Amino acid sequence: MDVRFAKETELERVNELRKQVNDLHVAGRPDIFKPGFSEELANHVYTIFSDPDQKIVICERDGVLCGFAVLHHIHKPENPFMYERDFLDIDEFCVDEAYRRTGVATELIAFIRSHAKTQGYDRIELNMWEFNSGALAFYEAVGFTTYRRYMEMRI
Repeated sequence: MDVRFAKETELERVNELRKQVNDLHVAGRPDIFKPGFSEELANHVYTIFSDPDQKIVICERDGVLCGFAVLHHIHKPENPFMYERDFLDIDEFCVDEAYRRTGVATELIAFIRSHAKTQGYDRIELNMWEFNSGALAFYEAVGFTTYRRYMEMRI
């Protein structure tokens, strides 16, 4: 397995995986997520790639790009309520359906954790949708804990 930062030539394959995530979100919350994978969504990966505060990590196995994560450096200055915060956010994360439960996600997280340490971050954050119980179980298994919740009341 090879885990590394993506090359621009690999972004089309990253988009194939991003579409899997979008489809999962549409199925889980069709009241929020739009079906399909528009040209605007597809082109957004190039914006991410060229942003110096973001990185795309990929996992390749046997010549197949089978997983990716989008990392985003977040800096929140101190305010009257909170101390300054500087952390690495996992903005997107996906393992191809055909490669799930084979260690790809664990390798991606290990790479991200190592990268965060070398960059001097003391925390990695992510958010996820409550309907995605498989993702929650995985994130908890690799050491993530819940420290904040978003709740809703439908009326």
